[in-house]
Amino acid sequence: MSEKIPVTVLTGYLGAGKTTLLNRILTEDHGKKFAVIVNEFGETGIDGDLVVGADEEVFEMNNGCICCTVRGDLIRILDGLMKRKGKFDAIIVETTGLADPAPVAQTFFVDQDVGDATKLDAVVTVTDAKWLKDRLKDAPEAKNQIAFADVIILNKTDLVTEAELTEVESAIRAINPYAKLHRTTRCELPIADLLDRNAFDLDRILDIEPDFLEAGHHHHHAEEIRSMSFTIPGDVDPNKFMPWINDLSQAQGPNILRSKGILAFKDEPRRFVFQGVHMILDGDLQRDWKDGEKRQSRLVFIGRDLDESALREGFMACAA
Repeated sequence: MSEKIPVTVLTGYLGAGKTTLLNRILTEDHGKKFAVIVNEFGETGIDGDLVVGADEEVFEMNNGCICCTVRGDLIRILDGLMKRKGKFDAIIVETTGLADPAPVAQTFFVDQDVGDATKLDAVVTVTDAKWLKDRLKDAPEAKNQIAFADVIILNKTDLVTEAELTEVESAIRAINPYAKLHRTTRCELPIADLLDRNAFDLDRILDIEPDFLEAGHHHHHAEEIRSMSFTIPGDVDPNKFMPWINDLSQAQGPNILRSKGILAFKDEPRRFVFQGVHMILDGDLQRDWKDGEKRQSRLVFIGRDLDESALREGFMACAA
């Protein structure tokens, strides 16, 4: 099987610094070649005046807000790119600042050809340290962008005090305690911290919270978006788990922004890794459990109006 091409989805609210970051990625001396897909709201879009790096292929989806029509556009462009495989190392998709990243992320699950040729490497969200607190009050998109993120860039840190920075970080962590968080000025950070991270994977949580594997580790906060995690200290019965997670995602999918899991299936030497965006689930058996590695099964949910007790009870009932 040929190697899948990694895709990074770059999101963030209007003015946070996405184009600055994209320019940095395209101009830094890293020896990689990118295909860039951009979607902007309104007539201007992103063009050669904004996105630098003449060698890169830049494709525009300039039809306004991200919705089903954009997913169709995205699939069409990705299909076209696959015919030119070998001319680039990775793909970057930049969404409009007013977008919920879900439809873009779902594209890599719902379209068979896209899923076979590409892998969603990470959702990277750029946030504005000075204005984020205001946006969290009046812009639900800003919350969704943070909740979906695998990597969060807290940009423009030079415009606020250390106390304000700490407060903003707390607000981000209340929504998403699992993403890797970087403080930046003008989006200056090593590109290796953003690309080829395989961050769309539960393993990355251990980067942030080494105690995550402890049973019952979870987060409570006042935001309507909550994150929670559950651990079974052993194997799961796939004949119980698969129907449960499918029924759950169909019933509560609109409220579940992201779900991820690494599971030990009974009598299976490999780890089952799954991830979900709303009602769309994707999973497969990946590497073997290593010698000395603790076989356990763990789940993460980030969403709105989630019943933690019911989720825990449902998952625990899947134990082998």
